[in-house]
Amino acid sequence: MNSARQGADLRDAQRPEFERELVDSGVIGDVERPLGLIERVVNNENFQRFVILFVLVAIWEGYARWLDNSLLFPTFTLTIKTFVNDLQSGVLINRTITSLRTLAIGYACGLALAAVFTTFAVASTIGTRILSTFTAMFNPLPAIALLPLALIWFGLGTPSLVFVIIHSVLWAVALNTLIGFRSVPETLRMSGRNVGLKGARYVGLILIPAAFPSILAGLKIGWAFAWRTLVAAELVFGVSSGKGGLGWFIFENRNQLDIPAVFAGLLTVIIIGLVVENLVFRTLERRTIMRWGLQS
Repeated sequence: MNSARQGADLRDAQRPEFERELVDSGVIGDVERPLGLIERVVNNENFQRFVILFVLVAIWEGYARWLDNSLLFPTFTLTIKTFVNDLQSGVLINRTITSLRTLAIGYACGLALAAVFTTFAVASTIGTRILSTFTAMFNPLPAIALLPLALIWFGLGTPSLVFVIIHSVLWAVALNTLIGFRSVPETLRMSGRNVGLKGARYVGLILIPAAFPSILAGLKIGWAFAWRTLVAAELVFGVSSGKGGLGWFIFENRNQLDIPAVFAGLLTVIIIGLVVENLVFRTLERRTIMRWGLQS
């Protein structure tokens, strides 16, 4: 009896129905509007990067002028002047070509060996155990620490540089690629098998696209390791057949106390890193993982 009475009270207490009138959309304002020129420029990624670089250059120039000692810290304008002069004389271009040639050989060999190790690891459990053990042993080992052994085994020249570059590339790329393959969802693997994909087609159409974000991260890490290892190795013994690379260029000018030339060499190293990162890897990223919807 009490519950029936409570239900009747609730029905009586209900709010009366009412209707809302539609509001004219013109009163609401712009739900979506095109961005103005200034907003598009400010939100542009390249413009933001340019602003960051401009601020860094301004800080560099201001601090160097305040210090007023080009032997310790030359100004940005003096560094650029030295950089242009070394480019015009051909010295910096030749040194850069020497370094990039050695880097290309070592990087390509490191990628090839990483592909072999990763294929073996994906194909069998023992391969995974071997690669995991090797990466745990050698990945933390700085490549520059192998220079003494490289000098004994291969002598003073390009083979020693290639050896330490391979070490710096191999384990980072192999480990990231293996992690990428192992992180592919099982449902995606099963869908590939259900449509009859096997062997190389299964790897090329299912595993590599799904694991490509991790693979690309490994390529970036391997490139960064290889580039800085090469410059560091050239700083130690970088002359090969009478021709040194960028590291040797920096070392020579340091001995001659030509600090603006040292900064010009360092600036060249930075410029090459920026070019490779923004033109090579970011272009590859836009045409692969962003187009495939694996990353926004």
